[in-house]
Amino acid sequence: MLVMTTYCQVTGARPVFGRSVSHSHRRTPRRWDPNLQRKRYWVPSLGRTVRLTVSAKGIRTIDKLGIDVVVARMLARGEKLS
Repeated sequence: MLVMTTYCQVTGARPVFGRSVSHSHRRTPRRWDPNLQRKRYWVPSLGRTVRLTVSAKGIRTIDKLGIDVVVARMLARGEKLS
């Protein structure tokens, strides 16, 4: 069974925790999740497709730098590819 990660594999964006403050100033815990998407990319250097969990900013990073550069950086820091 695959469990979706709660962080962006490209940018490393993770959920941020804080508190909601009501009009009466009562504070309740909440969290802000990054906008994560499951995307498949064809990586010519590997000769196969990879499935990544990326945020919207991560998708823009891949569009700007190219998938080969991003995958090389991910492999250099030890990130797993599926």
